[in-house]
Amino acid sequence: MQDDPKTLVSTEWLARHLNDPDLRILDASWHMPATGRDARAEYDTAHIPGARFFDIDAISEKRSDLPHMAPPVEMFISRMRAMGVGDGHQVVIYDNSDVRSAARVWWTFRLMGKTDVAVLDGGFAKWQAEGRETEDLPPVMRDRHITVQRQAGLVRDVTQVAAASKLNDHEIIDARAPERFRGEADEPRAGLRKGHIPGSKNLPFGRLLNKDGTMKDPDALRAEFEAAGVDLSKPAITSCGSGVTAAILSLALERIGHRNHSLYDGSWTEWGSFPDLNIETGDA
Repeated sequence: MQDDPKTLVSTEWLARHLNDPDLRILDASWHMPATGRDARAEYDTAHIPGARFFDIDAISEKRSDLPHMAPPVEMFISRMRAMGVGDGHQVVIYDNSDVRSAARVWWTFRLMGKTDVAVLDGGFAKWQAEGRETEDLPPVMRDRHITVQRQAGLVRDVTQVAAASKLNDHEIIDARAPERFRGEADEPRAGLRKGHIPGSKNLPFGRLLNKDGTMKDPDALRAEFEAAGVDLSKPAITSCGSGVTAAILSLALERIGHRNHSLYDGSWTEWGSFPDLNIETGDA
């Protein structure tokens, strides 16, 4: 794998840079409620040395009824300053999650205009499997100034996605499992309709990963998008259940050099709750 501190770095890269003074490591583990796992408790038990815990649910828009929507700029600034994450830092984000939640926090940093940020390829599971160092001590955190410039083009709301669906001028790519996309399986959240956004394409996020949880190489990623019927000449909107695994598609698009992409933050949790929005079932 080719390390890129703006998208994806290997465990070997992180081990080499672990003691760099301007490195900041974030544990962004998040689990579906049904798993019964406590990401913060797992972090407290063991984490990569120096890692801070980034709580996806806590660092989010509290004025929305939708889960973990992107945080307001002011909240992001205050939380990152308190965590000692700021300007001049190289940020590496990892997770120990089945839904590869680190990509969501990578996208959040990108949304805030921060580009020196990468996901740890293979996450905490690969780090541990290689017998690398962990600790259970909280890091020493000192305030650090952070400058934020929100990149509005990286996020889409329901009105913009509805227009894109109608006009067919974007590729809307859904990271959910095929059964959910086709409307054959119930949604994890109660009260949601079953199906997908009209005109969207289905690329379950797992297809972008190798068996060990690392991301496939760019050529293989491109092949997966094309196999899903995605026209890579169009701008892309990524979607999923609640905006977490959609970010894996966004990261993969960035890895293959497709720069014109955005994420539907409300995703199916929002779309599936509105009875007046059209839905489709079956294959795309």
